Amino acid sequence: MAQNLAALRAKIECDLRGRASAPFDYHERKFAETASIGIPEIDFLAGGLPRGGFTEICGPPCSGRTSFLLSALASRTAHAEVCVLVDGSDNFDPHSAQAAGVELKQLLWVRCRNIDQALRATDLLLQGRGFGLIALDLSGIPAETVRHVPLNAWFRFRRSVEDTQTIFVVLDQEPNAKTCASLVLRLGSEAARWSTMMEAHTAESFAHPSAWLLDGVDVRAEVIRSRVQQAAVGGFHRGFASASIGGDTGIFETKAIWNDPGNLLFESKSKGPKKQG
Repeated sequence: MAQNLAALRAKIECDLRGRASAPFDYHERKFAETASIGIPEIDFLAGGLPRGGFTEICGPPCSGRTSFLLSALASRTAHAEVCVLVDGSDNFDPHSAQAAGVELKQLLWVRCRNIDQALRATDLLLQGRGFGLIALDLSGIPAETVRHVPLNAWFRFRRSVEDTQTIFVVLDQEPNAKTCASLVLRLGSEAARWSTMMEAHTAESFAHPSAWLLDGVDVRAEVIRSRVQQAAVGGFHRGFASASIGGDTGIFETKAIWNDPGNLLFESKSKGPKKQG
């Protein structure tokens, strides 16, 4: 079987000689236009999110994935781009998103009951094109389930988004797309900050006089893989050589916002361009 495949490949290469160079090799685009996600530390670290590229954001629960998603949606909808959220586990809270700055009129929310629905919906949306950002949120689905997504599904998504202006983002608990992803960022929570300032809250909201409130969390972002060199557009000029492997990290903070009793959301807040690694 291996000999037959090698012979077939050699024949095809021979037939295409002079018309196509290395037809079986995948050629990643060398330069990509990038767009800001509204978090200066991430924009500085990764240069923003590549258009026409596949970005994977991974991390355990409470690692800052939701803050990242809301910031990206807020940034893109503020520029009048129509965005899509394919919600794999129907966990999205539009009230929190609106409070974080997302223009809901510019957002299509696709609510899914399982991973199969989420993958089929994403495939159709990528084929339709015309969206500024498509986010596939699989972070609420067990990691072992996402691991069983066939590799050809990730390849199909990558091919569909190429040569478009769409930003494609997948959020999950661990990296699964392998080399299909042009950019892979891993998030992780750092130190939590607590506040004892009770004067801003009523006694009905927090009855215990010595209660401490969560004020925010520092989030560490690490570049696991970057196969994109940025074009000098969008105000970003920091790029990575093709197929560079991780090592760069940066930290941004999320600010806790208490709207109503028991309603907590996080808003990304810049700490200034800080880079570690």
